[in-house]
Amino acid sequence: MARKDNTENPGRLKQIAQTYKMTRRVDRKIGWILAGVGIVTFGVLLAIGFLIDHPVYLGILGLLLALLACAIVFGRRAERAAYGQMEGQPGAAAAVLENFGKGWHVTPAVAMNRSQDVIHRAVGKAGVVLVAEGNPNRLRALLASEKKKMARVLGDAIPVHDMVVGNEEGQVPLTKLRTRLMKLPRVLPGSQVTEVNDRLRALGDLMKNMPIPKGPMPKGMRMPKGPSGGGRR
Repeated sequence: MARKDNTENPGRLKQIAQTYKMTRRVDRKIGWILAGVGIVTFGVLLAIGFLIDHPVYLGILGLLLALLACAIVFGRRAERAAYGQMEGQPGAAAAVLENFGKGWHVTPAVAMNRSQDVIHRAVGKAGVVLVAEGNPNRLRALLASEKKKMARVLGDAIPVHDMVVGNEEGQVPLTKLRTRLMKLPRVLPGSQVTEVNDRLRALGDLMKNMPIPKGPMPKGMRMPKGPSGGGRR
């Protein structure tokens, strides 16, 4: 067991170091920001410790809270830096959606045209969310077509939201995509989420005749599978 821990720890430290280097390429001030957060947090707790005559206790607590605060700030800025590097790349929205984790069923590229405008689908307690990447003018028709297909199996009872990823007016920046989805009202119970996702999985068969874009698929993207493939949790 001890040997296993020894082999895992260097891996984690190496991953943290790589993440820091990646973040620093985009966010040059990350080192100073983390140092400032740590020093201020520790300093405030230590000062309180001297005021109440418990500097050792508050100093230890301050050190732990300083590390926690640095970890939180580092995580958020690293995420923002990663999104910044992905922004504008094909399949970037799908990569963000697939990191949502439990509670969301994500199916990348449920619809695509020859110009590689693409729609991804996420099913959760907020209903169905269609996230589109590409030219906004071409996406209008693609979104309308996808909604029409879904209406045949879902009817009007399930809420359907659509978002176009981008930085223009009316679009959702990639860095705010997660926040925007999390703000949607939760209206479906967990059991119904699974049922809705299972019904939508059947739409995979309707995609066989979809026009395939020229050239290779963008890295990290995959075409939707049939009922046996399903969405991703």
